[in-house]
Amino acid sequence: MEHILFLLFIGFITAFVDSIAGGGGLISVPALLSVGLSPQMVLGTNKLQGSIASVMSSYEYIRSGKVNVKLIKKIIPFVILGAAFGVITVRLLPNEWLKPIIIVLLIFVLIYTLLKKDLGKFENPKPLTAGLLSYLIIMSTVIGFYDGFFGPGTGSFLLFVFLFTGVNFVSAQANAKILNTTSNIVALIVFIKFGFVHYQYGLIMALSGIIGAKVGTKVAVTKGSKFVKPIFFIMTLWLVLKQLWSFF
Repeated sequence: MEHILFLLFIGFITAFVDSIAGGGGLISVPALLSVGLSPQMVLGTNKLQGSIASVMSSYEYIRSGKVNVKLIKKIIPFVILGAAFGVITVRLLPNEWLKPIIIVLLIFVLIYTLLKKDLGKFENPKPLTAGLLSYLIIMSTVIGFYDGFFGPGTGSFLLFVFLFTGVNFVSAQANAKILNTTSNIVALIVFIKFGFVHYQYGLIMALSGIIGAKVGTKVAVTKGSKFVKPIFFIMTLWLVLKQLWSFF
């Protein structure tokens, strides 16, 4: 009963934070480790609860009109390919190779977000030129690969990519959430295939995660970019510190 109540609470908090600015795995992964699951089982179970909560969050963002559905449809196939190839590659190469690169990139995201005061503050979408579409496809494919290969910070990277299309933080997170949900589901299918999912714990977290995702999305849409930006900054900073700790 203690585990159930603990996971229900963690499921809600994880989905709430993740739906606003990404980074929910920073909360859920340590929590799942604390209840005695193996690292492989933790990653698979986390994808189960995260995918279900992300679907709810994605639905709420689409319903709010914040998602550029026409654009996302063009990018999703490349995210699927990237994530699938990433999961395949993770069996061949150690993900430790990526850690120094990820730390540097996340620090860049932090500094740029801090210095660029107007980043994501206003909604001024750029025209969807061939160059902009190519940029989004390439970056989304690479990040999809990264999510399948390693994972931490995927939501932050996708959100940051969409900020350069001229949208505000809420719209960027809305579009990023759809793609992150897609890569999560691809990875989950592979984890299920290899038997690395604890369904009981995953579904318990997903139960409260659905509510957390719904509440978090509504808060993000209602409060706007002034609320989302600091949450994004805090979660990215936390991710940088966590990666530095594990690296050194």
